[in-house]
Amino acid sequence: MQAALPPVRFTGAQILRDGELQRRSLAVADGRITKGPLPAVDMRGYLLLPGIIDLHGDALERHIAPRPNACFDPSIGLGSVDRDAGVNGVTTAWLAVSWSWEGGFRGPDSAERILEALSAYRPHMGTDLHVQLRCETHMIDSAERMLAAIRRHGVDYVVFNNHLDEALEQARSRPEEFAHRARREGRTPEQHMVVVEEMLSRRHQVPRHLCRLAEAFDMLGLCYGSHGDPDGETRETFSMIGASIAEFPTTRPAAAAAKATNDPVILGAPNVLHGGSQSGEMRATDLVSQRLCDALASDYYYPALARAAWTLVDRGICDLPRAWAMISAGPAEILRLYDRGNLDFGRRADMIAVNEETRAIEMTISGGVLTYLGHGAARRFAAGPRQLAMAAE
Repeated sequence: MQAALPPVRFTGAQILRDGELQRRSLAVADGRITKGPLPAVDMRGYLLLPGIIDLHGDALERHIAPRPNACFDPSIGLGSVDRDAGVNGVTTAWLAVSWSWEGGFRGPDSAERILEALSAYRPHMGTDLHVQLRCETHMIDSAERMLAAIRRHGVDYVVFNNHLDEALEQARSRPEEFAHRARREGRTPEQHMVVVEEMLSRRHQVPRHLCRLAEAFDMLGLCYGSHGDPDGETRETFSMIGASIAEFPTTRPAAAAAKATNDPVILGAPNVLHGGSQSGEMRATDLVSQRLCDALASDYYYPALARAAWTLVDRGICDLPRAWAMISAGPAEILRLYDRGNLDFGRRADMIAVNEETRAIEMTISGGVLTYLGHGAARRFAAGPRQLAMAAE
């Protein structure tokens, strides 16, 4: 395991705690937030905020398969993602890995290689990395293989998704995109369409298949949900089998249906920055303002997380405590991470230091491990800690 910081107290900063910014010190020892007099580092001019928790990120695909037919060792990609997360204030991250008929990087063989690589990399990681398994709904024949992989590698989060309708729409209206997707997975367009049609032929078996998987997930204690619900009826169907998390619903009725049953809604942080999704669907800012969103995820771009929170603040949609909760406390609650998401005594020491003037992330600490230190914050450490004789808070 990575070595944690020596006991230290950060002083002079504004700290986000109990739903407000407070001018107080914050002590860290043995990977936890603690109390007591400790050597101090002056952090005046900074905000100390809870570490960012990302529930869905596609960054790994970019690091492992940056181009079609140019795949690299997953361990290299994991190291790159680990560092990328730290630079952007992410202290806990779920890497979206597909278990799909699409094959190639998104097929079961690739998923198992990534899971094995993550298990081997775990002793060396700074960011707390997990896998979110994206289970294509029509992958009936490989269900037992998938469940065995989940048990073997301790996967704790699964989402159901269905890319078949998207593939059919691509083939009809955007054949060049369909051909590109097929080539990326090592197939001709004709071969890719054969796979799509074979999956579609199993449609009548899917409901019972999903119920069996949901029962197995419940037995394993997994968190699970659905990805890209297009309407309220789809969301209600998934909710009824226990898939309570609504990740990236594509319409307001789908998000509203989730909230009607107290199911959490996760939206993409890049959507906040762009003012809408890449596919032209609804605007995340609208759902945030209507309180139909509980958390934001990086989707495909780690820098979007912190920037989205500040965008919500600058547009007057919500204040900083609520905006930051959507990338810290909110995700922690959704995946039942009761040891993080807030800067309270006894919690995991997951925090970031943000320059008050520039809003740049200049320090990231994950589980007490320093995973990123920018130039400005580094100068504070270089000045040397001061031993403070102060009473414990």
